[in-house]
Amino acid sequence: MAEKFRLTYATMYNPPDELHINFEKEVQVVKNNLGQDYPMLIDGQDVYTDAKFEDRSPINTDWLLGTFQKGDASHATAAMTAARKAAKSWNRTPWQERVALVRKAAGLIDERIYKFGAVIALEVGKNRLEALADAAETADLMRYAADQLEENNGFVVKMGEDPLTGYKASNYSVLKPYGVWLVISPFNFPAALTGGPVGAALVAGNTVVMKPATDTPWTSRLLAECFRDAGFPAGVVNFVTGPGSTLGQALIDSPEVDGITFTGSYDVGMKIYRDFAAYKYPRPLILEMGGKNPAIVSRHADLDRAVAGVFRSAFGLQGQKCSAASRVLVEEQVYDEFVSRLVEQTKKAVIGDPTRQEVFLGPVANKGGYNDFKTFTEELSQGGEFLTGGKVMTEGEYGKGYFCEPTIATAPMSHRLWKHEMFLPITMVAKVKSLDEAMAIANDVEYGLTAGFYGSPDEAKWFFENIEAGVTYANRPQGATTGAWPGFQPFGGWKGSGSSGKNAGGHYYVQLYMREQIHTTIE
Repeated sequence: MAEKFRLTYATMYNPPDELHINFEKEVQVVKNNLGQDYPMLIDGQDVYTDAKFEDRSPINTDWLLGTFQKGDASHATAAMTAARKAAKSWNRTPWQERVALVRKAAGLIDERIYKFGAVIALEVGKNRLEALADAAETADLMRYAADQLEENNGFVVKMGEDPLTGYKASNYSVLKPYGVWLVISPFNFPAALTGGPVGAALVAGNTVVMKPATDTPWTSRLLAECFRDAGFPAGVVNFVTGPGSTLGQALIDSPEVDGITFTGSYDVGMKIYRDFAAYKYPRPLILEMGGKNPAIVSRHADLDRAVAGVFRSAFGLQGQKCSAASRVLVEEQVYDEFVSRLVEQTKKAVIGDPTRQEVFLGPVANKGGYNDFKTFTEELSQGGEFLTGGKVMTEGEYGKGYFCEPTIATAPMSHRLWKHEMFLPITMVAKVKSLDEAMAIANDVEYGLTAGFYGSPDEAKWFFENIEAGVTYANRPQGATTGAWPGFQPFGGWKGSGSSGKNAGGHYYVQLYMREQIHTTIE
């Protein structure tokens, strides 16, 4: 990659030619080696099972990417036992050594970024730049957690000295790991939302069991190999694959789990929240559960920026981002022009095999999403109107994948899909009489993840003061509601979007993986 170019979600729209050349070479290498059987990694050993499941590409379901192990409750127990055993020494490893190992693993991701990108594109359906950025973000999330530990001297802080006559008192606040951490990650960011929390848990001194979505096990296997090859001791990082209903539930129910990070749907997240509470004492749970993210367009907006930002956030990764712009609220004075331009931009979008350079939208990631698209568009047709899109694509090369048209729709505010997260390339637009009306609508949902605004500087200040969301942007053409990057825009949500109130890739995140102990010594 060009020396001066740093790939992020904000910079990815104008990469150097070298990026495309290297990506295309790696795609061919990966395609030439499809169909292998990939093991789990438990206690430093590759583990195979008799029962397997297939990982097929949503681009063309004839493409068998690989087979993976269908782990069960026994494998959950084995992974947790290995992690508990390793925790006894790992949590006593000096933080400087933990930081060095996490940085080494991040460096291996950098070295292997084109393989990661090719696999993510084939496995998820991300276009090449989104896929490469997913991998690059993973390494940056891991480094940011390591940096935070280093900058805070391992979170050892000298406190006040007790005013005792005849004695000298010393008090230290020390953050220490919980023990064993479970990371359950989603299909849409299979690298960043696996490796990011795993890296934070590891630098904090926890051992980890990572369980990816069944749609995207290959990407997480690549991560497991980076941790293994970086030299982490056996049992410190364990990788298991299998259904959430069996393997996943056994992991959640295990008495060996000291903390969980889960990214996924609100319904599943809340079930984990309730299940995890049924224990003899509280344990930490970090949840990121989606969004219903608004973009507000003022009469004073720069419409060039607004159209670019809303388009990218509505349809990047086919709308399968918890941060996607799924609601667009536009002041009536500019509504017609904005919508006309957004529709025009959307109709120009190239849809197809996302490994090709010209393609912006690939397929949705799985058959469930494909069927949901048909259900939601049928529902929108009852009382709503499609401004563009609204159909699945079945002709020619699209017929063997899960391709859906990018869709812009209008509907009465009473329509339930104004508040339901669809997680698909569907965005809804509405005309509002004032910014106050827009803000009331924007905040009237259970979610509070991301939000975007286009308007004057004074209006932007008002927006930041009133919006109920964890990640907020004003006048950003690179993405109205998407594009957060560690160290720049820490990512996390309010209300039903998150449980911790602290954002990943920010100042307060890695501390969530530690608990405080006070050391008082009297001399």
